[in-house]
This record gives sequence, C-alpha cells and structure tokens, in this order.
Amino acid sequence: MSAPVEIVLSADSAGQLWNCAVLELHSGTNLLAYRGGNTSSRSLTVLNGEYILGAQLGKNFINVWEIQRKDQLQQKIVCPGIVTCLTASPNGLYLVAGIAEAIYLWEVSSGNLLAILSRHYQDLTCLRFSDDSSHFISGGKDNLALVWSLARYKQLLHWGVLITPTLFKPFTPNALWELSSGEMLLSVLFDVGIMSVTLDPCEYYLFCGGSDGSIFQVSLCSQSDNEGNQVFKGHRNLVTCLSVSMDGTLLLSGSHDETIRLWDIQSKQSIRSINHKGPVTNALIIPAPANMFLPDSRPGIPLPRFSRHLNPSEQGEGVETGGVCLRLAPHTQVIIFGLSSVFPLYLFSSGGPPAVTDKSVFGDGENTKVRVSELEEEVRTLKKVNKDLYDFSTQLLTKPS
Repeated sequence: MSAPVEIVLSADSAGQLWNCAVLELHSGTNLLAYRGGNTSSRSLTVLNGEYILGAQLGKNFINVWEIQRKDQLQQKIVCPGIVTCLTASPNGLYLVAGIAEAIYLWEVSSGNLLAILSRHYQDLTCLRFSDDSSHFISGGKDNLALVWSLARYKQLLHWGVLITPTLFKPFTPNALWELSSGEMLLSVLFDVGIMSVTLDPCEYYLFCGGSDGSIFQVSLCSQSDNEGNQVFKGHRNLVTCLSVSMDGTLLLSGSHDETIRLWDIQSKQSIRSINHKGPVTNALIIPAPANMFLPDSRPGIPLPRFSRHLNPSEQGEGVETGGVCLRLAPHTQVIIFGLSSVFPLYLFSSGGPPAVTDKSVFGDGENTKVRVSELEEEVRTLKKVNKDLYDFSTQLLTKPS
C-alpha cells in the first residue's frame, strides 16, 4: 500500500492499548501506535514532521516519540508543572506549553526556555499556532483569548473577553474575530455548551462540538445557509475535538463517548466510527509526514534537553539563556520581544509601568525585593477575585430558569 496523503492522529485518556495511534483517514486502518502513558486533552502535536509529542495526563512531563519508529520507548521532557495544553509551531522552531496560568516558550534547536508569559489569571486550556508560525493564540479558564506575535519586533494583539471552547456556556454568544485587527466578525448563539471548534481550510464553515454530542455547522459567508438543520448527530456525549480534511469534504470528531467519527460534510452522514478504550482527548487530521513510513530513516537533528528555568546556569542546567519572566498588567497593550537568547525583551504599556520580575529592570536592592513580593501578592489576590467573579457569573448564567 502506498503511503497515505492524510492520516488521523488520535489519543484517549485510558491509554490501555497505546498512548496515541495513527489511522488511515479513509479506511480507519491502524497504521502505527505509540505506547507509554496517556495524553491530556489538546496536547498532542507533531514537531517538524519528525517527532510526536503528547503531554502526560496529570503529570509534569511531555512524552516524545520519533515519528517513524515502531515499539519504541518514549523519551520525556520534564516540565516545571502539569502541562494542560501544548503546541508546536508549523515551522518546527518553537514549542509552547500551558502550565497553570503561564505560557512557556522554548526554542527547539537549543532547548532554551525563552520566556514565561503570565498574562492569564487562570489555567490555560488551549494553544494554537497560525499556519505561518508568526502568531499563536492562548485561551484559558479566565475567559481570555490572547494573540501573541513571534515575528521579529511585531505587536502583541489582545482584546476583551473571549470565551474559549472549553468554557462556552448555553445561551452565551460565541464569536469569531479577525486576527489582524481584533474586529468581531460573527457572533453565534447556541442552546448547549460548546466544547470544541474548528474551521474548514477555505474558512467557509465553522464547526462547533456540543456538550450533548451534537456538532453544529455554521456558514461564515451566507446567513441563509444557516437556516434549517445544520447539525451532525451521532455522538452520545460531549465532543472534545474536531478536524477537517484538506479538501474540506470530511470532518473528524472525537468524543467522551469513547469513539471518533468520520463524517461526510455535504450529507452530514457518519461514514465510520472507531472505538477507543476511554474518552477521546485528541483527534486530528494531518498531512502524513514524509518519514513516518520509512523505518530506516531517523530525525535530522536529535532533540536537545529542554530547560525548565529561564536561567539554567543558576540551576545547574547549562548555559544561561538570558530570558525573563513576564507578568503583564491588565492595561498592557503592546509587547515586543526577540526570540533569540541574544535579544533582550522589551515591554510597552499604554497605562503605566507593568509588573516585570527581572533583575535588569528592578536591580538587586532589598526595597526591590519587597516591592516584587507585594506585586506578586497583589496578582494572587486579583486572580482569586477574578475566579470568584467568574464562578458566580457562571452559576447565574447556567441556573435553570
């Protein structure tokens, strides 16, 4: 059989048969399996077409497999905390992980931790790169979605409150924004909680997975197309993940009902259902990496040891990277940073000085340490207030009438 053009990569929370598996898109045939542990939701990613990475569920490490090797023992990247979401840039240069409310950014070639970004007030739930690797988007339980720029000396854009897919609530407007301007393009109201979203490659349709197992199709170009029954029916529990084939004809879905389903988008009929041994945490359609089915090939560059600290020389890890820990104040509008360890990090604020913990900014004096401690305590207090307000608002919105 010739190598497939597209494959399905899936994982479940049980991990009984394997951690993640590679399936042929059209037939559902199991082509490869990667064993050891299990992968948490929204944390399965392919790095540079040579490695598969998946954050271990409930643990502080990332499992790593060479993409073409069968029956291998996985490598591990030890992290500072439990990874709740993970993504690699399409160009293979950067790895981004959500750990609690902070975003950790690594340079893949060196393993250096370039930055710790703490703009969210609650745990991260999802991370996603743009196709050109110039931006990534972060979403958290604080109902914020932030857009970060990785291009050299570009602006960070962020806007108001955006409810992330894992926090969509019944009767809450779910919105679509333009990345470059932050302008809201569309607001859609559903009567069930939305747990996952995706677009087709042409950005003509939006697909939303519901907490009741329904999948809703929304036209982004014609409101008349949204009239009538544009719903995929088949799952019996919440839909955790969605993905569309490159030609826009097939939709893949994963659910807590322990199945993944392949749908014909035009007819909305389920073509195939594949059983798992636990709730599905990840399911995505990707182009088949060139080396995946070549058993004699090896990665061009071995993965380095990934640093857990911004200054690993202080922790006995190796060469200092020159990174800083960044905590953006709520009024901060623009952040510019160089991604090489030789570039400093610059922060610009539209409403006063932000809180930054870096010796080059504050110095080493005792007063500085006291001030930093006070600011950190203020941040913790604000996070608690934010969480309490959010929990109270959620109860009001979801309370039966």
